[in-house]
Amino acid sequence: MKDGFIALSPIVAMIVLLVVLSIYSGGVSDAPLLLIFVLTAIVAVASVRGVPLSERVAIFSSGAGSTDLLLMVWIFMFAGAFAASAKQMGAAGAMVDLTLLLLPARFALAGLFIAACLTSLCMGTSVGTIVALMPIATGLAERAEMSVPMVAAAVVGGAFFGDNLSFISDTTIVATQSQGCRLSDKFRVNLKMVLPVAIVACVLYLVIGSTASSHAAAGAIEWWKVLPYLAVLISAALGMNVLLVLAIGNLLTCVTGILDSSFSLMGWIQSTLQGVMGMSELILISMMAGGIFAVISHNGGMNYVIGSLTRRVKSRAGAELSICGLVAFANLCTANNTVAILSVGSISRTIAERFDIDPRRSASLLDTTSCCVQGILPYGAQLLMASGLAGISALRIMPYLFYPMLLGITVLGSIWINRRKQN
Repeated sequence: MKDGFIALSPIVAMIVLLVVLSIYSGGVSDAPLLLIFVLTAIVAVASVRGVPLSERVAIFSSGAGSTDLLLMVWIFMFAGAFAASAKQMGAAGAMVDLTLLLLPARFALAGLFIAACLTSLCMGTSVGTIVALMPIATGLAERAEMSVPMVAAAVVGGAFFGDNLSFISDTTIVATQSQGCRLSDKFRVNLKMVLPVAIVACVLYLVIGSTASSHAAAGAIEWWKVLPYLAVLISAALGMNVLLVLAIGNLLTCVTGILDSSFSLMGWIQSTLQGVMGMSELILISMMAGGIFAVISHNGGMNYVIGSLTRRVKSRAGAELSICGLVAFANLCTANNTVAILSVGSISRTIAERFDIDPRRSASLLDTTSCCVQGILPYGAQLLMASGLAGISALRIMPYLFYPMLLGITVLGSIWINRRKQN
């Protein structure tokens, strides 16, 4: 018990710091997230026992500089550069005008959610979807006098719909492979669970969005300025690598902006640098999170939780809950839903086989639970990306994440219903 508490002490410290600093700053949404992670990192390094300080720091640094994390840093930088340069040359405003031309302001919020659902279904990545749609969403929020956290949440929620279902999503592929079932079979089982949730979330956004300013109308569209965003959306929908998509977008903002005299080459470079610098806090938070949870894993935190969750499983419902609990905790520790499924996939399959749970069901539980947790994680790549592009704290977006929250309730509800049927 004592070793388990020490292993999990960084998470306990993070929760305590979040509560204390949110009270001090006047609200959870205003809590200084970077300070929380810096202090938690200190607790994490101190929690490693029996090794010199240099080795403790090395353990932390191995997580902070992992390959997956550094790839995400590249995406943060490219996305920040694209958002800043596209805004300066007027591409964001032109795209908002085009959207308002096609979609009345009162339907914009629900429309953004649907667009994110479809884009992520085509792309198979929630991060890529957020990168492509968030600048448009924030522009619409300003023009239609809508809440920026609300529109950001609509895009994030829709992004996880496709991440959970797409045949080319990493989470879907890993979940089905780890449980030994086909993608198409898991898709059908999963769709029955998530489609009603998406419809309810869409209705909520439609009702809330009906209060948007009716005076928000499309201006004169400078069609050539729409080109960078259209290229990003189309190349993303074709399934291109996110970094390649952003590289194309940045190149087009440079060429179009210079030809349009929106800026010089030096002006474009300066705007991209400002965009990269605007992502610096999010990059630091991501690296701190990676280091903290590398320490937790080193201290045996994952093994402790796995043992605690599976020790008392005696029924199918309990087994399903333990699968959800395992992947949820792994997600909290890794801030990456694909890695979380990989971490607990084999033990989840063992549990599923022991309690006669259909592989399609266990794969669906793994994927859906991980997307639900990742969707509300303030230090996950998706919310950090959304907050960076929207210029607000990730904590301010969280209360409006209707889709991931409803998804979590639905998963638990489905387990309870199955339990009642078995009895």
